[in-house]
Amino acid sequence: QVQLAESGGGSVQPGGSLTLSCAASGYDRRGVCMAWFRQAFGKEREGVASLTVEGYTNYADSVKGRFTISRDNAKNTLYLQMNVLKPEDTGMYYCALDHYMSGGWCTDALGRSPNYWGQGTQVTVSS
Repeated sequence: QVQLAESGGGSVQPGGSLTLSCAASGYDRRGVCMAWFRQAFGKEREGVASLTVEGYTNYADSVKGRFTISRDNAKNTLYLQMNVLKPEDTGMYYCALDHYMSGGWCTDALGRSPNYWGQGTQVTVSS
């Protein structure tokens, strides 16, 4: 079965950097779409960045120019390089996977949230 395991979260001061990793296993690489989502306390979950097997990327406006999504196929690992972090980047970051896309974001076959999720890793940006 599909398994996703995030790591790399932590606490950092504003302006700092973090790199999140998502180790993936048990999935079909054909047509795969992988993404990072985040959820701040008391807020809805939002898409951060997505990456398709063809190399198409999409970013939330709030992170464009600061975050970079990438994948190491040999290691079956998805990354999110986060630079110039801001307090509003604080939240639980989740890795997600499926094989469809709508509006630039990974979805299930019906255009809903992806079917496969990791357990999340906490990112806290505070001085």
